[in-house]
Amino acid sequence: MTYSDSTIHPTAIIEEGAKIGKNCLIGPYCTIGADVTLADNIILKSHVVVDGMTRIGEGTTIYPFASIGTAPQDLKYKGEKSELIIGKNNTIREHVTMNPGTKDGGMKTVVGDNCLFMMATHVAHDCVLGDNVIMANNATLGGHVVVGDRVLIGGLAAVHQFVRIGSYAVIGGMSGVESDVIPFGRVKGERASLAGLNLVGLERGGFTKDQIRVIQRAFKGIFEGEGNLDQRLDTVANQNQENDLVTKIVDFARNREKFGLCQPHKS
Repeated sequence: MTYSDSTIHPTAIIEEGAKIGKNCLIGPYCTIGADVTLADNIILKSHVVVDGMTRIGEGTTIYPFASIGTAPQDLKYKGEKSELIIGKNNTIREHVTMNPGTKDGGMKTVVGDNCLFMMATHVAHDCVLGDNVIMANNATLGGHVVVGDRVLIGGLAAVHQFVRIGSYAVIGGMSGVESDVIPFGRVKGERASLAGLNLVGLERGGFTKDQIRVIQRAFKGIFEGEGNLDQRLDTVANQNQENDLVTKIVDFARNREKFGLCQPHKS
């Protein structure tokens, strides 16, 4: 069976109204809802459910038993027409769940481009994820979580609702993250604490040794300097007014709302 130059297995169910792009491959026993939009070159391997007002960008591949766009796991959700927007070239592995937004969270969940969601990861309602995010097996995001670009979240890690994770941060496996994680930060632990900087991620991201040294000095000033946190942020900001990387960390820290910053463990 073909549909708009795409190949669809005869056991797949596509509701009237769904929009399917070119060169898509819809495998056995997939179900696609009426409000779903698939861009070009998407592969649904088999037994994939895509429902709700879900838009998926071109080049994305979804593996068996993923549930994408079904109703949020939120008791306040009353069927409002909220969205799930997934970007380009993502890999979504087996048993992954992603939910659309709610009226209390802007009505949409957004996933960027080039992300990898390993088996059984969960992206809850109203989350916003950047590009090149990796979530390892069974990692979980609560509702309203914001994740920056190139973040790595380890297996079985859980991020509390409304927490922010800055770009290039890494979350250790089996960590429970209850506070905001600064850009370039590295956190770990059952109740996660800040364990330093994601030096491996910085090197892989192409940052120079000089740039990394500047970030390290800023890190030390923010978490080991004199005064309270806001005073230390002001000091670091004044010392690095022309440095965009340090400004990124300082601005992130100053914009904390729901939670404080994840901090180094003090023995």
